[in-house]
Amino acid sequence: QVQLVESGGGLVQPGGSLRLSCAVSGTILKMYAVGWGRQAPGKQREPVASMTTSGNTNYADSVKGRFTISRDNAQNTVSLQMNSLKPEDTAVYYCYAERGDLRYWGQGTQVTVSS
Repeated sequence: QVQLVESGGGLVQPGGSLRLSCAVSGTILKMYAVGWGRQAPGKQREPVASMTTSGNTNYADSVKGRFTISRDNAQNTVSLQMNSLKPEDTAVYYCYAERGDLRYWGQGTQVTVSS
């Protein structure tokens, strides 16, 4: 059974940084594309960043140049480094692992950007 557990969320001031981590168990991570999505109150979940099995990355326009996705296949972890955070980045952040038609999501971690 594939499980994903996010950590690293919290409260940060505008302009600050956070690093989110996602621990993946029950599978071999290198076989999966991975990514992060977020959902703000009253809004639909939106994609933030993704990385293919070969390491190609893609970012939402709103986070380009500020967020960086990475993966450690040996440790079965996925990370999201978030810099220059803005109040509009406030949301629950979810990681996922995807292979073919299957996408597994974690339970999410809250990120709040506020002074």
